[in-house]
Amino acid sequence: MDNILAGDPGATSADVVAENLERLKALFPEAFSEGKVDFEVLKHLLGGAVEDREEKYGLNWHGKRQARQLALTPSTGTLRPCPEESIDWDTTQNLMIEGDNLEVLKLLQKSYAGKVKLIYIDPPYNRNSDVIYMDDYSNGIKHYQMVTGQIDSDGRRLTSTTESSGRFHTKWLNMMMPRLHLARALLRKDGTIFISIDDIEVAHVRLVLDEIFGAENFIAELIWEGANKNDARQIGVCHEYVVVYAKNRERVERDWGLEKEGAASVLREVNRLKSVHGTNYDAASEDLAGWFRANKSKPVFGIRRFKHIDARGAYKEDDPTAKGGRKFELRNPKNGRTIPLRQNRGWSFDQESFNRMVEEGRITFVSETSIMVRRYLHETDKITPPSVFYQPARSASERLNQLMGAPVFDYPKDESIIEKFVQMATGNDPHAIIIDFFAGSGTTGHAVMLQNVSSSGKRRYILVQLPEPLAPNNRDQRAAADFCIRSANPLNIAELTKERLRRAASKVKAKNPGDTGDVGFRVFKLDTSNIRSWDPSPDDLNVELLGSVDHIRPDRSEQDILYEVLLKLGLDLCVPIETRNLAGKSVHAVGAGTLIVCLDEAIARADAGPLALGIADWSDELAPAGETTVVFRDSAFADDVAKTNLAAILEQRGLGNVRSL
Repeated sequence: MDNILAGDPGATSADVVAENLERLKALFPEAFSEGKVDFEVLKHLLGGAVEDREEKYGLNWHGKRQARQLALTPSTGTLRPCPEESIDWDTTQNLMIEGDNLEVLKLLQKSYAGKVKLIYIDPPYNRNSDVIYMDDYSNGIKHYQMVTGQIDSDGRRLTSTTESSGRFHTKWLNMMMPRLHLARALLRKDGTIFISIDDIEVAHVRLVLDEIFGAENFIAELIWEGANKNDARQIGVCHEYVVVYAKNRERVERDWGLEKEGAASVLREVNRLKSVHGTNYDAASEDLAGWFRANKSKPVFGIRRFKHIDARGAYKEDDPTAKGGRKFELRNPKNGRTIPLRQNRGWSFDQESFNRMVEEGRITFVSETSIMVRRYLHETDKITPPSVFYQPARSASERLNQLMGAPVFDYPKDESIIEKFVQMATGNDPHAIIIDFFAGSGTTGHAVMLQNVSSSGKRRYILVQLPEPLAPNNRDQRAAADFCIRSANPLNIAELTKERLRRAASKVKAKNPGDTGDVGFRVFKLDTSNIRSWDPSPDDLNVELLGSVDHIRPDRSEQDILYEVLLKLGLDLCVPIETRNLAGKSVHAVGAGTLIVCLDEAIARADAGPLALGIADWSDELAPAGETTVVFRDSAFADDVAKTNLAAILEQRGLGNVRSL
């Protein structure tokens, strides 16, 4: 039975360096000597593909190499479950994670690498008031403890940076680069990342993304237009940018689409009218035209040409010709007569297609020699996304203020625009995973809920937000801090994120009472590992020697330990968990038996046999598809005999992968 100790690969996040070396060794074994890479041999094997010039195109800054290395350094932290702060803990597939997003991204690698369809982030724009994450390159968990006040900051703290600083852009780039490296690893091969940004760093982030994702995977630089700023002296900048890159553009869907605004409402009304009028399509069409007139002030009025109804649905009558179309004698298949073609026009179909359209009822014969084509709304309800999105910034603030009952966020992103991004990038995958690791007010989670309701989807979100403290005596943070005080919550931004998600979920359910979609979320918080490392101080050496018998921190619950095992073994944090009492011990089966965990604190010799047999029988019943890992608390065994007997029985029953914590 192998022990999982602090620092072991099984107790840390993914070791990207080790994985890369294994891949490289598989491709070029001759480039390795005594376990190290011989770059001279590797360069020879790669021939002219190696860039060896001192001066080359790209973006360089102080600390870039260190920032890249930071993304490769494994994390030893964990995510502790908080069911009491969650909604629908037992059934939800959504995650809200509180903590430093760099460490969280590392911890998510084993479970979610290559599984995320869309990443949307709205990082700090590097304005004077923006918070820049000062990462501790030696220990990310230490950084998290410092910014949350768990230990003395020792000069390291969340700071803002000014344009007069010699490292104004450098600090921001050092913060962003490791996070973008880790973000790319999470994306599926057909995944995309959308990054909101403004003029200050847009040029730099494009160059960094070119390096990390490849310039060939650039998709677009969108304009997000808001309200004009009247206080500008020269030019009133009224827009921001959204930079879009793919992990592999060739794997991304060729056609992205957005629903025509109001189309869903029209289709619902058409179904209602058909149920009222049956096959009397003239009466249904007359009522639909009246419905459009009654909704002149709404988005549906923009598609009022779809005012006709037939058995297939709502349609508009369209010109059958086009400039540059086919020029030939089109014949009416019903009577053989030629239908005249307008001057300087051509038919938009050939004779064979026309005959089929007539048979299907897609052609309206205005007269024997005049036709129109029926274009159906449900077949043309998508448009190609534009490169410019307009939404007044004030409208998002007003809606959020109304939802929260106070102005707790200054410039929240608009959930209706983020919903469009979700629709664009995940439209063909209703089960997609969406991540936002600068969650802020939780707009992305709200947007995913809305898109799921409108499309009957089951998309999942993972949000990450640093618990950045709020100060009641800070004028800019006073409203947010007062909100937390009134709701008896800790004074930090992550609490606002969670509260927005709760209120958004309630509102979505209230507006859609028949919808059974997932509007819940599981809360996890970043912390040090439950498996403690042996780091004695001279004054407490005897205490440490006695305490080291149990590798688990004494202040951690069984649930804390269970979810760390899931995380470090690469299982989904929302995977189903079933619990049974076997031989008087609580045993958990995770993912239909992929993982079986018993964290009981006492396993005597007499318990070992019955417990092992109970676990083996349950595993046979579950019949997992792959190998099962069984995990115990190492200090629970009364002695080595109990441990050896239990492991031997499990191995005889085909459960040879047994570990202890």
